Amino acid sequence: MSSILRVAAIQMTSGTSWTDNLKSATDLVGLAHEAGAQVVLLPEYFCLMGQQDDDKVKIREAFAQGPIQDAMSQLAQEHGVYLVSGTIPLLAEQANKVRNSSLVFDPCGKIIARYDKIHLFGFHHEKEHYDESSTIEAGSEVCRFEIEIAGQAWSFGLSICYDLRFPELYRQLGAVDCHLIPAAFTYTTGKAHWETLLKARAIENQCYVLASGQSGKHQNGRNTWGQSILIDPWGNTVDELKDGYGIVCADLDKNLISEIRSKLPALQHRVL
Repeated sequence: MSSILRVAAIQMTSGTSWTDNLKSATDLVGLAHEAGAQVVLLPEYFCLMGQQDDDKVKIREAFAQGPIQDAMSQLAQEHGVYLVSGTIPLLAEQANKVRNSSLVFDPCGKIIARYDKIHLFGFHHEKEHYDESSTIEAGSEVCRFEIEIAGQAWSFGLSICYDLRFPELYRQLGAVDCHLIPAAFTYTTGKAHWETLLKARAIENQCYVLASGQSGKHQNGRNTWGQSILIDPWGNTVDELKDGYGIVCADLDKNLISEIRSKLPALQHRVL
């Protein structure tokens, strides 16, 4: 029974063609597999950073149906990995909106978990204006999932981008081994807060945090921060990719999680 699990985060600069983005994602998942990754995380909006906010509504899919989900299922099967599909636009109750959904595909290509983004980003600063609630319908349920590899159980919490600012969500997910966070942080907010927030979530929950980001200047003019990263339960950076297109690939160590929680049992000392 191994206490080590190799994980990878993929960093992209997604554009306005979902077919081109799928090809890029396919190539990068292949690189992650070659590096030995058993769990692979794509970034938020990996399949489309549209010219207009409502472009994602035009490609939304019913749950467990459609070409984007089919491609993710096939990719997971081809490489025998657990593939966390960043986010995919799925049908919402409102016709003009989507659910911004993170789906987990097992090595057989089956969907084993779904998380719909709960906290919707809004930001207004000088020439930057974002309002996800205009095209996204918020989810309401937290999501964690468990897998078993080589006789060892591993637990993961799912959250997406702006969720990172709400620590109560992570408390509800409980004591997991790793939080998986696909994101498309703006350059402005990423430069100010990204790394600090990620390290806070790792330290306070005494677990690994694997975050996968969009990076650079996109065809729609948006500029994203990047810095895909793996952080350990003590708040140390294990591996990161600050800019550009590529992967972060490193190991989770179950023994390190246990050691830190034993030496500093802060999770057991919670009062409120």
